[in-house]
Amino acid sequence: MSHDASLARDIFNRSHLTGEFTLRSGVVAHEYFDKYLFESDPVLLRRIGEALAPLVPAHGVDALAGLETGGIPIATVLSQLTGLPTLFVRKEAKTYGTCRLAEGGEVEGRRLFIVEDVVTSGGAILDSVAELRERGAVVERAVCVIDRESGGAKHLADAGIELEALFTMTELKAAGAR
Repeated sequence: MSHDASLARDIFNRSHLTGEFTLRSGVVAHEYFDKYLFESDPVLLRRIGEALAPLVPAHGVDALAGLETGGIPIATVLSQLTGLPTLFVRKEAKTYGTCRLAEGGEVEGRRLFIVEDVVTSGGAILDSVAELRERGAVVERAVCVIDRESGGAKHLADAGIELEALFTMTELKAAGAR
């Protein structure tokens, strides 16, 4: 896990909001990291990609798989930095045109590395991985920018997916308090 304090502080300062927010899991949180604020900042997004790149396995990955919507810009930057192709994974398969779950290439028989922005319970990754595996993909590892430390890593491990996070929520809060 990276402990780049200045990057953590900059992510915190750019994206930390307070108020009342209902998370995907249904939990109400009193603070929130608006990932789109750091993902839309080209300098910060590149720094995040550069920090994540060493977490991408050097072998055994055929393509990155960015999850809609927040994982896609991160996967795109990682693709530029690592040279690995990227698939763009929809929340659900299109019902028109190609009817694909993942855009940008074939899924069957490929070893995919999941790229996500924020992990809470891990539900979004679990849903996508189930669909990708059903289509013949091999998925064993995932990376995220922020682990909210709300059970996601354990839920993913139970499904045979190892999660690495650039920062935990605890690390971001500590950096923001400096």
